[in-house]
Amino acid sequence: MFLSGGVMLLLVFLLWSLELAARTGAMGSLGWRLPPGWGHALLTVGGVFPFFIFGFLFTAMPRWQSMPDQLPASWLPGWRLLAAGWALVIIGLWLPWVLAAGLALVLSGWILLARGLWPVAFRSQPDPLHARATWLGLAGGALSIAAWLAFALGGGATWARVAIEAGVWWFLLPVFFSVCHRMIPFFSSNIVPDYVIVRPRWALWAVLSASFLHGLLGMAGLAAWTWLVDAPAAAVALWLCVRWRPVAAQRVRLLGMLHIGFAWLGVALLLSAVQGAAALGGWYGLGLAPLHALGLGFFGAILLGMVSRVTLGHSGRPLAADRLTWALFVVLQVVVVLRMLADLVPAALSPWLMLLAVTAWLGIFVAWALRYLPIYLRPRIDGRPG
Repeated sequence: MFLSGGVMLLLVFLLWSLELAARTGAMGSLGWRLPPGWGHALLTVGGVFPFFIFGFLFTAMPRWQSMPDQLPASWLPGWRLLAAGWALVIIGLWLPWVLAAGLALVLSGWILLARGLWPVAFRSQPDPLHARATWLGLAGGALSIAAWLAFALGGGATWARVAIEAGVWWFLLPVFFSVCHRMIPFFSSNIVPDYVIVRPRWALWAVLSASFLHGLLGMAGLAAWTWLVDAPAAAVALWLCVRWRPVAAQRVRLLGMLHIGFAWLGVALLLSAVQGAAALGGWYGLGLAPLHALGLGFFGAILLGMVSRVTLGHSGRPLAADRLTWALFVVLQVVVVLRMLADLVPAALSPWLMLLAVTAWLGIFVAWALRYLPIYLRPRIDGRPG
């Protein structure tokens, strides 16, 4: 799953960098048959992140639920359908009649994988909260893919909007937040002296409810009113960020990366609240900056930190970020700021700044892939199975 996600990430952002280069006039258009922004959302939200998410959950969720590791039969057929489906979807960017077939395969694989996690997530345990919350996020992702399929079958632009909103607010944010809510305090308690775990259930439900309502308002065309849920969610996220002691966590880089990544959630939700409230007065000056603070800042930084950690731990390597991993993470923070600035600078500069940001992002993950992807092709270095 992680190997597939890494390859998909490089391919998707290579395509997007070429599209942004075309916007600057540096090269010709790729000629996508979908609006490029929609294609980018489809491939990134539905194509890149799910491979990493399913790989993580099939690894971590059984441990959350005190169950043994899952057998390959529970995930291998679904992975094959996902991989084949996204290969067809990419072809469908130029051949629309292939797009629906690819999305149907993706949806089938998604449902198989979610079904494989169902008996894990809904096993009776003293506290199955996080397993069930993440599984419901997977259900939101399946709805997003189903909406994309409806769009590909001729359902109209409304289905594309539903798919994008569901993908971000019903799938990615619930899954990422649920995982952070469970794992960041746990990891911190093993490293930071005298650490007190702060993990209130109400905070999880508050943010997940706000995320669900944000998506619903967006689908209904009421994006200007999302500030009503974004503002309290931002307050909860920033409160958790402080209570989880991010400064003390910087003594260990892998842990510090997760705290820094989580801080972007509060920033993104706060910016989204400002954007929504200002939209009531007709001002949209932040553009897509809040969305990219969420997507590149929160999702991207947590992805880099968590996948690196899981890769090292489950390959028998020490849980320590080397200089390269840390340097890539630091540069990633700069990339997030650059992409946000691209929505704030004069229009003539925006395409060039976007191109600079995506080129740097792609460079980060090329270097990361050269360091980490070969690990997935080798046995564990400690001799244990895997």
